[in-house]
Amino acid sequence: MNISKNIILQGKHSKPILTDVFFEENKTPKPVIIFCHGYKGFKDWGAWDLMAKAFVKAGFCFIKFNFSHNGGTIEQPIDFPDLEAFGNNNYTKELDDLETVIDWVSINNDLKSEINTNNINLIGHSRAGGIVTIKAEEDHRIKSVISLAGVCDFGKRTSTTGNIEQWKKDGVKYVLNGRTKQKMPHYYQFHEDFIANQERLTIKRAVTNLKIPYLIIHGNDDTSVFIDEAKNLHQWNPNSSLKIIDQANHVFGAQHPWESTDMPLHLKKIVQESCSFLEF
Repeated sequence: MNISKNIILQGKHSKPILTDVFFEENKTPKPVIIFCHGYKGFKDWGAWDLMAKAFVKAGFCFIKFNFSHNGGTIEQPIDFPDLEAFGNNNYTKELDDLETVIDWVSINNDLKSEINTNNINLIGHSRAGGIVTIKAEEDHRIKSVISLAGVCDFGKRTSTTGNIEQWKKDGVKYVLNGRTKQKMPHYYQFHEDFIANQERLTIKRAVTNLKIPYLIIHGNDDTSVFIDEAKNLHQWNPNSSLKIIDQANHVFGAQHPWESTDMPLHLKKIVQESCSFLEF
């Protein structure tokens, strides 16, 4: 298995996009999966590497990356050493980062003999479930999209909740990271960017207009993003497929760090459901 870690892509927002590529080197063009991590996430979190390898064994080229402003750095891509970058992240930057990765995949001469650029598929976890769906609706190069424990509404989250006037006055508000114990900043620009791009960032609009195959996977024990959000997504696009994983939590049984050489059972189920869907 050919695994290339921490390839540096230059995005539109002055910070690098660290990218991993997994594939079997056999000169056979393979369908591509681009995976996007969620809020307070990163490409090396938990069992994502094991998931990548499982998709490769199923015949895919699997690509995952850190959003440029997720708080990681080239030197330390795991966790959040750059809280200033984290505070300056927003949804449109993440959409731009994803576009950079899609562009890179589409014209990459090193991968040309190994991938089918007419078969690019997106998977997004949690917050990135919304990101990949919006991008899939607006980018004709995407063949299908999968939302894993995905959100259905950005407006109900950090961008518009709480005391907006106080946030504007202070310029920043903080969210505690329960695992690292860091106070994660959100600068007021996050709200301003959301309001300025609200139509584009309305997940319901993207889902309703989506014309390509769309799979929604959610656990019924998810306490971070409730299953009602998955049901909303499915209702907005009756052509979508909804798969509920019984007793699965928000991260499908994984945690960070993940020290086992086996994926958790619920994450194995994700791979199975996704591969079945991608064979449509």
